[in-house]
Amino acid sequence: MSPLDNELIDRTVCTETRTALGANYVRILGYFREDGTQSVGKIESAMRAHDAVAMVDASHSLKGEALQFGALRLSATAETIEMTARACVEHHDTPDEVIELVAALRPMFEETLAFLEKGASPLVQERHPQGMSRLLG
Repeated sequence: MSPLDNELIDRTVCTETRTALGANYVRILGYFREDGTQSVGKIESAMRAHDAVAMVDASHSLKGEALQFGALRLSATAETIEMTARACVEHHDTPDEVIELVAALRPMFEETLAFLEKGASPLVQERHPQGMSRLLG
């Protein structure tokens, strides 16, 4: 089974994470957006450079962060990239066999974020006259 065949989001995990984080969900999701964007960029750069070593850490980080939000497809794809890159490092090979997964990674990450951010929509940002803001849940 290809990691691309996985369900996009495990809704149970996603709901549990949102509940556990409460008002912090939006902030933590923002960190995931920033870190995930960097990880995806590093994986893409490593692919262009045929650098399996550089691919390992970035895909490992993305895998773990995605899993915390229940992002099954993204996590499984990152894990496949990571494991393949690790094998390539051991065999002194290039990670060319994951090029299709790497190409699918950014759109998948964006689709995942769109879903997670849509789930955050009940948390509305209210602006106060003094320029301060607070989250309403």
